[in-house]
Amino acid sequence: MKTLYLLTILLLVISDLSAQNSLNDNSPLKIGKNYRIYPSNVAQTEVLLVRSPLDQNTMFVACNTLNFIPFFISEGIYTTTNGGVTWQGNDTCTGDPIAFHGGDPGISIDKNGTFIITRLGRSPFVGLYSHYSHDQGQTWSAQKVISTDDLERAALTTDANPATSFFGRTYAAWVKFATPFPLMFAYTDNGAQTWTAPKQVNNPPARCAGGDLAIGPNGEVYLCWAGVTDVSPFKEVQVGFASSSNGGGTWNVIENAFSVNGITGILSNKNNIRVNGLPSIAVDTTKGPRRGWIYIVTTQKAQAPAGADPDIILFRSADGGSTWSAGIRVNQDALNNGKDQYFPNIHIDKSGAVDIIFYDNRTTTTDSTGVFLARSLDGGDSWTEYEISDHHFRPYPIGGLGQGYQGDIIDLTSTDSKIWAVWMDNSSGDYQIWTVPIDFSSIGGVDETGQQPNSSALYQNYPNPFRSATKIGYRVTSSGFVSLKVFDIFGIQVAEPVKEVKSPGYYEVTVKSDDLQGHNSLNSGIFFYRFTVNDRVETGRMVSLK
Repeated sequence: MKTLYLLTILLLVISDLSAQNSLNDNSPLKIGKNYRIYPSNVAQTEVLLVRSPLDQNTMFVACNTLNFIPFFISEGIYTTTNGGVTWQGNDTCTGDPIAFHGGDPGISIDKNGTFIITRLGRSPFVGLYSHYSHDQGQTWSAQKVISTDDLERAALTTDANPATSFFGRTYAAWVKFATPFPLMFAYTDNGAQTWTAPKQVNNPPARCAGGDLAIGPNGEVYLCWAGVTDVSPFKEVQVGFASSSNGGGTWNVIENAFSVNGITGILSNKNNIRVNGLPSIAVDTTKGPRRGWIYIVTTQKAQAPAGADPDIILFRSADGGSTWSAGIRVNQDALNNGKDQYFPNIHIDKSGAVDIIFYDNRTTTTDSTGVFLARSLDGGDSWTEYEISDHHFRPYPIGGLGQGYQGDIIDLTSTDSKIWAVWMDNSSGDYQIWTVPIDFSSIGGVDETGQQPNSSALYQNYPNPFRSATKIGYRVTSSGFVSLKVFDIFGIQVAEPVKEVKSPGYYEVTVKSDDLQGHNSLNSGIFFYRFTVNDRVETGRMVSLK
């Protein structure tokens, strides 16, 4: 009989290992199966994603599309109207003049369901231009001029809240490439048929880079950007912030909201791809306890709480941007472990949870990367991480577009039931847009008021299998006595890491392999854990490899 038990253990361990791309004690839970939304032979980079405020099943994706023989650059247009079941599109935005598009799109869908895209133009149409579509991206208007300055990519967002004074207004912001390299701003109230004349938001001490936009719960407009040094390589040393309560009429500007040490430069261990730490902004507009909180995420290194390697760092404000928290390290792997996290983007879902997507190589070799999602249900105080890519890839620069270019934007949004993430990945032989739908039910979802669902729940431990330690997550929806017990394969209890009354909330407990000394002193093999709260009982299975 004992031989049968040991054989069962061996087979189950082999089975669980075969499902893993790689094994690392800091590996988070793996999520879903990836797929390309629009496979093609054209390079697709710098991918953006928005959801329609009218219909959550309608989503719009755009990116840079590149072809070299003959040379051509445009903006890919990809859409779904059935919640991601199928996608359709075109590797070329067809708004005239097609031959003079310069890529670098910004995208939005306004209150009427109008698709709006901004992009750069190529000579003789230098500047920022827009197109609109009334048929969900199938056809596009001729270009509308926003600015004829030399400039950087524009960020775009729409006020989709019917309760605000500026409902339906779409805003654009960008950096002007002329001294003092300020943030510029314009808006449209008629679906991008016309735009206001550009206005300067700030007067920076050195120069600005990047720029991102978000709308607050009462129609406030929030802007952030990187403040950089005025000599190459234009190091990011601070994050600037501006707010407007009158639809962009006037701005309150803080040039140095908080200091940073951005990662501008190259990653030598990844074929010298060019990277940056440009900030991304999001606001909690739910009816939950953190309504109105503003979050900004960056990539930093060599400045606490970041270590010597690129880390994802979050800052938050609970007072409209007047004051900011100290930096919060989002990625939960060991500090200074030689792993790289970079290119984050942030989204607040219907529950007020903070969701951040980024590239991360902690489960692969240093020349490769995967894609991770970090999720916080408590405003950034604690994090659960998921590896959402089901394979890894080796980044490389795309020649002809500046030193190290491979695109530097990935994105995410959410519906009532799923988080959707998009990124570029060259594993197919060229950079293409990949995605994965992530059900809230698989990541500890909460409802639109920020409250937990009506039933308590036990979540799969991660990593699994594990060597030294693993985490088990569970949710409690009403106060009660909670027990979490661990049993070996013989049914003998070997640990009870939780044995106390708990208030409603999401919790995680760490179980170490050294704690699993059970029958015959086993601390490796198959173990089962049983979660009990009030009258609810759930079980899970985990594998220790020590």
